[in-house]
Amino acid sequence: MKNEIYLETTSLTEAIEKWLSRLGSEDAIKPLPAETIAAKDSLGRITAEPLMAKVSSPFYHSSAMDGYAVRFPDTFGASETFPKKLKMGEQAVYVDTGDPLTDGFNAVIMIEDVNITRSRKPEDRSQKSDEEIEHIEITEPATPWQHVRVIGEDIVATELILPENHRIRPVDIGAMLASGHVEIKVRRKPKVAIIPTGTEIVEPGTHLKRGDIIEYNSRVLGSLVSEWGGDVVRLGIVPDRFDEIKATILKACESGDLVVVNAGASAGSEDFTARAIADLGEIILHGVNIKPGKPVILGWVKNRPVLGIPGYPVSAYITFNIFAEPVIRKWQGLVLESAEILKAKLSRQIASPLGQEEFLRVKVGKVGKNFIATPVSRGAGVLMSLVRADGFVRIPAMSEGLGAGAEVDVELLRSRKDIENTIVCIGSHDNALDLLANSLKKKYPKLSLSSAHVGSMGGLVSLKRGEAHIAGTHLLDEETGEYNMSFIRRLLPDKKIILVNLVYREQGLLVLKGNPKNIKDFKDLLRDDVVFINRQAGAGTRLLTDKHLRELGMNPSNVKGYEKEEYTHMGIASAVLTGIADTGLAILAAAKALGLDFIPVAKERYDLAIPAEFYTTEMLQAILSIIREDSEFRNMVINLGGYDISDMGNVVYEG
Repeated sequence: MKNEIYLETTSLTEAIEKWLSRLGSEDAIKPLPAETIAAKDSLGRITAEPLMAKVSSPFYHSSAMDGYAVRFPDTFGASETFPKKLKMGEQAVYVDTGDPLTDGFNAVIMIEDVNITRSRKPEDRSQKSDEEIEHIEITEPATPWQHVRVIGEDIVATELILPENHRIRPVDIGAMLASGHVEIKVRRKPKVAIIPTGTEIVEPGTHLKRGDIIEYNSRVLGSLVSEWGGDVVRLGIVPDRFDEIKATILKACESGDLVVVNAGASAGSEDFTARAIADLGEIILHGVNIKPGKPVILGWVKNRPVLGIPGYPVSAYITFNIFAEPVIRKWQGLVLESAEILKAKLSRQIASPLGQEEFLRVKVGKVGKNFIATPVSRGAGVLMSLVRADGFVRIPAMSEGLGAGAEVDVELLRSRKDIENTIVCIGSHDNALDLLANSLKKKYPKLSLSSAHVGSMGGLVSLKRGEAHIAGTHLLDEETGEYNMSFIRRLLPDKKIILVNLVYREQGLLVLKGNPKNIKDFKDLLRDDVVFINRQAGAGTRLLTDKHLRELGMNPSNVKGYEKEEYTHMGIASAVLTGIADTGLAILAAAKALGLDFIPVAKERYDLAIPAEFYTTEMLQAILSIIREDSEFRNMVINLGGYDISDMGNVVYEG
């Protein structure tokens, strides 16, 4: 069944305007009707009408202290020189805090400000019953209504407690109950029906076979709906069959205020969403000039807005935020809250396709006085790029990219305070850094470690530019045989750097279990049946690879796959495991993690380079204390395999 290509490619601003305008013309974005619920269960709900106090609080004059209620004129003339006695029962009545005042009484004297005259001495001196106390003696007069909570001191009947369109907080619940409200009217929660589609997707927990993809987008989207104040109706997975998709959309229109079809929004042979929406109703728009998220569908079926979003997780997340959140907010009588914007410097140059507005995911940290934004993976299918991102930088459609050092606006996904408490590590990748990040968060919950893997050389350059607190590095100087120090002296001559050893580690060639191609060393990379996977330029592992090729007189252009790059040791291991390559150079821990065989090549030193101005800061001392003193962290590193921690935490160079 042949599908249409994109009907149009509209700018984002125009697409949003067209979407909301179309829904507005159908009277489909006004606040939803009210429903009545118990006030005690209303946390987070939105009021559908103004709430006026039914009763005052307190609704009687009550004592604010433990003491004696009196008529203040009876106390006139009392002083230290001439104490005054008041007769119990007639001129004074004992009250506890909160007790109502007897009619005619209009002041309270605290119990510690009176002397008591008793008719008999009770065995328990704490007893204060009126029968035993004949008089109280006071040494100063009372003022009118002293220590009395008068009627309406907190709430006056008929006053406004909460306005309409107000999100109810814990303190609001107390105020509503205190003012006599047991039930209240709130906006009905918007219901969003989500339809996951795809023949290849399976429910979490299913026994997986080749070609299966675990369905999780609907759970992410549903969680966003809950966060925005709506209810989720998740329908079962629908395979890529036109009639079933069409029938499920009809069913969803009966249960949801908004229908969301996830996947099938593009123009492939099994992308039926656009045609199904068109057959059932109307396509308002198909295709928006954004990256990622271009193949989004905005439709209208059976008096319901229908949103068709791409299947890739990043595309789904971005388009759902753009087109679903404003509608859900409006249905609750709320306005869309703008993201917090942070000014930051971009750490490296980014090219972007002309004509598409790009949502660039970035990690952000404060280094010195500057906030530094470092791009993370840009793939539409890389869910972890959202997990790791601190925010988005929007690159305008008519821009071809941004230069290194450019000032950018970051739409934050985390708070500014969290970012200020983040240690920025840029440089070489090592699995121990992941363990270090976890240990830091466990021991110092307010701190985080953010790692960007750009290679050892890239890490040192980042220190030079003032873009990182620390850099992981394992650069071997072939002439001296020493690690890192000569590179620091050459690249950072005017900067005092302290090198702290993290680990010694084994590097080697990774191959499938059993080494089916019988790869023994670098010489085998020249074989026609062997495909290599490399690390990126500037990585210490890349330099180690080039060193061995050079020593063997091998031309890199004769190595199949030499130009294919990965940015982490685990990326190399994954490429070998999945058959993208036959071998690649990485650490033993990566081989063990994915069950690969390992051919040893070299033992190397992996250090953390720390500028002296950051070394003594609270954040860096926290992470150094874990490296030097945390036995649990050290044991976890050892258990990864292939690590020597004999120098862990030691300063190996300072200059």
